[in-house]
Amino acid sequence: MLILPAIDIFGGKCVRLKQGDFNQSKTYNEDPLIVAQEFKKKGAEFIHIVDLEGAKEKRPMNKEIILNIAKTINLPIQVGGGIRSYEDAKAYLDNGITRIIVSSMATRSPNEFKRIIKEFGSSRIVFSLDIRDGKFAISGWTESSEKSVTEIIEFIKNAGIKIVVVTDTAKDGMLAGPNFEIAQKIMDEGFETIVAGGVSSIKDVLRLKKMGLRNVIIGKALYEGLDLKEVIYKANDMNKNNLVKRIIPCLDVKDGRVVKGIYFKNLKDAGDPVELGKFYSDSGADELIFLDITATKEDRKTFQDLVGRIAKEINIPFTVGGGIKSITDMKELLAIGADKVSIGSAAVKNPNLVKEASQYFGAQCIVVSVDAKKKNDSWEIYIKGGSEATGIDAISFAKEMGELGAGELLVNSLDRDGTKAGFDLELLNAICNAVNIPVIASSGAGSAEDFVEVFQKTNVDAGLAASIFHNGTVAISDLKKVLKENNIPVR
Repeated sequence: MLILPAIDIFGGKCVRLKQGDFNQSKTYNEDPLIVAQEFKKKGAEFIHIVDLEGAKEKRPMNKEIILNIAKTINLPIQVGGGIRSYEDAKAYLDNGITRIIVSSMATRSPNEFKRIIKEFGSSRIVFSLDIRDGKFAISGWTESSEKSVTEIIEFIKNAGIKIVVVTDTAKDGMLAGPNFEIAQKIMDEGFETIVAGGVSSIKDVLRLKKMGLRNVIIGKALYEGLDLKEVIYKANDMNKNNLVKRIIPCLDVKDGRVVKGIYFKNLKDAGDPVELGKFYSDSGADELIFLDITATKEDRKTFQDLVGRIAKEINIPFTVGGGIKSITDMKELLAIGADKVSIGSAAVKNPNLVKEASQYFGAQCIVVSVDAKKKNDSWEIYIKGGSEATGIDAISFAKEMGELGAGELLVNSLDRDGTKAGFDLELLNAICNAVNIPVIASSGAGSAEDFVEVFQKTNVDAGLAASIFHNGTVAISDLKKVLKENNIPVR
């Protein structure tokens, strides 16, 4: 779980408000940079900064301080407050800020709002849904929008927003716990939900995590005694089998069509990727992965037009992989609708790319594909769609990727690909025991029972399959029913 410590800036100082009231302000440190450095020492991987003065004045007021923090601490940062135009957004996103948070712009300048999403991508634009007395609050919570919360949700969905920070303003700064009900409602709308406001204890964090939340912002509690290091440790040291598991269909694409074979050979047509993507999104899949399986081998980029068409048809997190070699490649894919990118061969050839990408986009956007095949008593990494051995130990590689900043690992057992013989439990346990980041189990699923087994016998966070979903052997709704019957939590 990603814990985002919050730094609110007013007059160049680190302050906290109570329920967004500028008349109830308390200064905690004269220098926000010192606070950010302390958060980093305690294990923060992503920092949330709000220019409170900017929100009040309706324009960025502490931009230089914020950009200096980003440059100095070298961590992903998301920034909100006073961002009202394309120029404001660009000034942050082109100068080291990972994500920006916008709110008032959606109602005040909808064309500007849509423009930044289109240019910078949905993974870098976060919408702040601030709710006061059941209404959408704007302008630093000083005004209520004429649009209802329902209307706002519909608007931002149509605009392409995927990530939402939801805050019940009545809870903010009160240390009385967040509004769990509102958080659940926003999750149910299909957004990647970040909860802010009111989080006061580790108990609050663990409850949010059990609900399936993967991101939480903590502010005042950290300044009033809650230890960030302890929160991070306990939030990521729970028994993973108690957490909500994700079901992920995979679209292996060749020449613009979904294909599937055995051991990456004898590929057969499985359908149109746009139609399948929409079908899975409508059928209850938690995420969708698109892999252009011959892009690296053919030394070309991913089919971007196809990716964009799929992204427009789905409302679930979308990961894209195949042929990605640079930050520029990632920018292009994220800008046309991908939420995450999957790196395989490029991560093997240039491990530092993972570190650079994690720092630039945030770890939550970076998935590393671990393509492994059994060799004696260990596993060897393969690249180029499983066609070329590297001599690299898979477990050591997985550990290195986690240390470099990968947010998740997609573990493909080349010994099980397309066999429907069940997931490779031995490989998955070896990797889960070696890393502290989420693991997606891939390769070998042949039945609903295989998912039950992998979730009961390993600590993977998600299960991926292709053939059994494509040919109708297992329906996602039926699979989730079976999992629930076996006391495995799913959405």
